[in-house]
Amino acid sequence: MQSPVSSVYRLPAPLAQVLGHLPRYPGSVLFVTGLNLMLARHLHPDTLHMLESRSLRIHVADAQIRFDYTWRNHAFQAARHAETEPDLTIRADAVDFYRLLQRAEDPDTLFFSRRLVIEGDTELGLMVKNTLDSIDMAVFHPRAVVRDVLGGLRQRLGRVMPVARV
Repeated sequence: MQSPVSSVYRLPAPLAQVLGHLPRYPGSVLFVTGLNLMLARHLHPDTLHMLESRSLRIHVADAQIRFDYTWRNHAFQAARHAETEPDLTIRADAVDFYRLLQRAEDPDTLFFSRRLVIEGDTELGLMVKNTLDSIDMAVFHPRAVVRDVLGGLRQRLGRVMPVARV
């Protein structure tokens, strides 16, 4: 049985059908770009070591979209898991992912109410969950995001860019 929050805020079926027809790979490229610019620098080296070459998928169930990715060569990279199942799939509706990011909902509560589904390598799933739980939400404050994005761009361009004061 779904919770009232999840069922009330599901994406409309026509929108989900359109989103479900979008090719996965370009969306995965955009997704990992965001992960690399905003999240990667905040992850512990031990976590990154455990993620090395593991195939991961975020499945936004009500939107019918999937983001396939891996951690390889010191960066998240888009992947194509078409032929095989990834090592770990995390599935929820868009509103539940949003509530997780806002820390308005506890992952354990969502998991035990079957609104958050983790399939595949249980140890890897627990490590990912604990890692995300441990991240200080201040890194997602708009000023911190702008600072991290500019810092990431500066690193990728390989030259020093002035950092705007925000």
